[in-house]
Amino acid sequence: MNNALVLIIEDEPDIVDILRRYFEREEFRTVSASDGDTGLSHHMRLKPDLIVLDVKLPDLDGYEILANIRQRGNTPVIMVTALADDLDKLQALRIGADDYVVKPFNPLEVVARAKAVLRRARNGRTRVIRLGALTIDPDAHTVVVETGTARNKLSLTRTEFRLLVHMAQSPNRVFERGELVDACLPEGDAVDRTVDSHISKLRRKLAEAGVERQLSGVRGVGYSLVDGDE
Repeated sequence: MNNALVLIIEDEPDIVDILRRYFEREEFRTVSASDGDTGLSHHMRLKPDLIVLDVKLPDLDGYEILANIRQRGNTPVIMVTALADDLDKLQALRIGADDYVVKPFNPLEVVARAKAVLRRARNGRTRVIRLGALTIDPDAHTVVVETGTARNKLSLTRTEFRLLVHMAQSPNRVFERGELVDACLPEGDAVDRTVDSHISKLRRKLAEAGVERQLSGVRGVGYSLVDGDE
C-alpha cells in the first residue's frame, strides 16, 4: 500500500492540506483538484489508486463525477461531504462509492478507511469463478450468464458485483445480512435494508439474463448463491 496514489477532489484548500498531510504521513502519494473537470482529467491521465471526492464542487457535483468514474472503471472512491442524510449516502453507494465520510471528519479516520478500501479492492483480485450459468471475473469486473445458446454480459454496480463475488466464493452457503454488510459495504454506513435493496436489484438482473433461482433468500437469515440454477 506504500506509495499508492490518492487523488483528492475538493475545493476547500484547508481540507486538501489536512488530507494531504495525513496521507503523506502514511507514505501515500497525493494529487489534488479543486473542480470536477480537473479531477476527471487527473483520473484519466494519472490513474490513481484511490479517489477522495467531495460532493459540493463548483462545476460538476460529486455524484456526476462518481458516475463518470464508474463508466471508466473501478477506481475505489471515498465520498467526503457535509451531507449527512441517509438518502445522500444511499445515492452515493448506489452510484458506486466504496465509502462515505461526513464532515467534520477525523483525518485519521479517512486514512484508515482508505486503507480498508484498498485492502478490500486488492483482496478481491482472484481467479475467474464459474458457478452454474455464471462466469465471474473479479479482475475484469465482468459477469457473463450463459443459458443454452444465449450469452449475456451483466451490467452491475460495484456493490452488486462485490456481493455476487463474495457469495460465489462460498457457493450454497447462507450469508447473514450483517456478514454481507461487513464484507461488501462501507464500514459503519450500511444497514440490513441496504443489503436487501442491492440483492433485490441483483436478483432482478440475473432473472432478466435467464438465471431465475441461483440467488435465493433464506427467510430470517440472509442469502445464498447456489451452484446451479435449480
